[in-house]
Amino acid sequence: MTTPPPSQTRVPLTSLDDAMVNLLAQAGPLSSTEMVATFDADGRVLAQDLVSALQVPPNDNSSMDGYALRAADVTEAGKVLPVTQRIAAGHSGEPLEPGTCARIFTGAPMPEGADAVVMQEDTVEVGGNIHGVRILAVPQPGQWVRRAGEDVTRGAVVLARGERLSPASLGLAASLGLAHLKVMARPRVALFSTGDELVMPGEVPPEAMKPGAIYNSNRFFLRALLHRMGCEVSDLGIVPDQREATLAALKTAADHHDLILTSGGVSVGEEDHIKPAVQQLGRLDLWQIAMKPGKPFAYGTVKRDAGADPAAGEACHFIGLPGNPVSSFVTFLLLVRPFLLRLQGVDAVAMNAVTLPAHFTLSKADKRREFLRVRRNAAGGLDLFPNQSSGVLTSTVWGDGLVDNPAGKTIAHGDLVSFISFADLLA
Repeated sequence: MTTPPPSQTRVPLTSLDDAMVNLLAQAGPLSSTEMVATFDADGRVLAQDLVSALQVPPNDNSSMDGYALRAADVTEAGKVLPVTQRIAAGHSGEPLEPGTCARIFTGAPMPEGADAVVMQEDTVEVGGNIHGVRILAVPQPGQWVRRAGEDVTRGAVVLARGERLSPASLGLAASLGLAHLKVMARPRVALFSTGDELVMPGEVPPEAMKPGAIYNSNRFFLRALLHRMGCEVSDLGIVPDQREATLAALKTAADHHDLILTSGGVSVGEEDHIKPAVQQLGRLDLWQIAMKPGKPFAYGTVKRDAGADPAAGEACHFIGLPGNPVSSFVTFLLLVRPFLLRLQGVDAVAMNAVTLPAHFTLSKADKRREFLRVRRNAAGGLDLFPNQSSGVLTSTVWGDGLVDNPAGKTIAHGDLVSFISFADLLA
């Protein structure tokens, strides 16, 4: 048997799981941090634990509009108690005398001596010589009372380092009196596309497009995805399919960024210059992934010049995505997204999958692990987009997630499959 020349030797495919392990092993958290206003911290990643210096709520308070009283003073429905004070939120009342009650409002501190609240719907005001209230339901001790510290205790870690902040997180931080938060620096990402066939929308009208030319869609969704991941993005545009132009773009980007992200040029064609250029300037660790779509995926590093910021390290991360738009979109979600989260110090980067029934059939199994564009239907199942080609970007707009289908597996109508929601991946 004749041995094929090295240029024709097939490179073994790397499993997605192995690629993920190798990729995340390179993604040490960035060392830079910054203080930002709590108002502006949505989506940022905490750089230190938030430890509460107080308890929340700070004291026992009412969770209802009604009347604060001693439960022991009302042993049967219909008891009338005089109202001796009025306590609004933000104000403190006087100690409650036995046999009396206090008009109280939601959030107001419980007066000393009171141990229950009767909501106003269970009372009737009584006139006459005294201002009183008839209690229509027998209260239990602790009824409608929020205890001091039941939400947050003093000294508790309420938000952990590495947690990505949400709007609710910001409210919780504010409830502890924190106007500023220490967060991880945003990853600095240089983005560029390769391909002489690419044209920017607005530069050439559709009717004037040359044969073989296409609009650069990848640049738009990748830039948006990077912003959603909390990155600072430098859009370096479209790099011509030339070795020297590719080398120059990589050198310029490496000195001032944490990651270079490219689209196209990582296949095996003669005009695909990204792979040899990265190898010339640094190293390339991953090449082809056993997944569909998204086989041509590359990871490596590009050395920085001696004059670059020493705090940034000696090399810049490099990730090369395939040029087909669906392949680029899916590999970003499954591989680049967790990589960027890990750069920001996030530990929990795994995909969240749920099991749902397939309301379609897949009669032909693929040799690679396949990610099918699907959409949930009103019956609680999943419909399959009819064209699963890696160039059909409409499938990612029509669909609301992916079915993670193992290699070699067919799917019959009604089979339970693993579903990954775009909403979770893009949150």
